[in-house]
Amino acid sequence: MPLTVKWGKERLSLQPQDPASPLSDLRQTVAEWTHLPPDSFKLIHAGALMKDDSAPLSAYHIRPNSTIAVLASAVMEPSLHKSEQSTISNIHDQLNLLRSTLVPPLEVFKQEPQSDKEHARLSELLLQSLLRLDAVSTDPEWDHARKERKAGVKEVQSYLDQLDAAWRNRKK
Repeated sequence: MPLTVKWGKERLSLQPQDPASPLSDLRQTVAEWTHLPPDSFKLIHAGALMKDDSAPLSAYHIRPNSTIAVLASAVMEPSLHKSEQSTISNIHDQLNLLRSTLVPPLEVFKQEPQSDKEHARLSELLLQSLLRLDAVSTDPEWDHARKERKAGVKEVQSYLDQLDAAWRNRKK
């Protein structure tokens, strides 16, 4: 039965730690998940502020199925604090959705181009995917995230090119 850590709208399920382990271990785990410095947030359990990092978890009555709230300063809310890894994950999620929902119909269309309506539908959905990827914002120092976004944009653009090539070849 896991512990639930809530940070804004985000939730993390953790396997219960040893009740004798200090609060600082849990704080470090939460810091790694939120990408916040360990001393920049407060942990709250059952309405009580957990202050003493050297106290064992059992002192705070943390058990399986407990819920712990993370309170960060206003400037570090989850919606404002995006990590490079979460941005890359967002890019991969968008590409995986595209690959599972649009690539199969695109392959069918390439084999036997159908109606103008199907061409327009696929083209519109691919353009929407392209715009969503283009709208992903990255910090200037996030080189890996920028490379992932660029590769994603190129992939979607290649699907658009394939669609248009199949449509042009049908008309000949």
